[in-house]
Amino acid sequence: MNSQSTPILIVIASIAGVAIALQSPLANMIGRRLGALESAFIVHIGGAILAIAILAFQRGGNLAGWTQVPWYALGAGFLGLVIIGAINLAIPSLGAATTTTLIVVAQIAIGTIIDHFGWLEVAPRPITLARLAGLAFLAVGAWLMARE
Repeated sequence: MNSQSTPILIVIASIAGVAIALQSPLANMIGRRLGALESAFIVHIGGAILAIAILAFQRGGNLAGWTQVPWYALGAGFLGLVIIGAINLAIPSLGAATTTTLIVVAQIAIGTIIDHFGWLEVAPRPITLARLAGLAFLAVGAWLMARE
């Protein structure tokens, strides 16, 4: 990827952050009224409907190549159930900001390990002192958010 696309990718990643921050309390609203599993079901059905609409517009996209995907990657949707379930359990007690902060710090910690070892077909990016310091600052921030 060239450096000219970096600003666009930063915007795209930031939009994903906004989506996560909004999805969490919305999923929790559903979960409080219906239950955690029901919330996960509704969230995933909503996402599936949008994906179906986009794929229909793209005449199926590249779905025919699904057999080329490693079997364990097909379990990514299962992780969505864990995420929505955890959100439904955590937000009522911790609040949306603290829950989102803890989710993001955990994502970054695991992402740092995945990057370092180049797991899951990710290009290796070694752990550096600067990256560890950034992770430590984030962890302190999460602790400050959660300590009330």
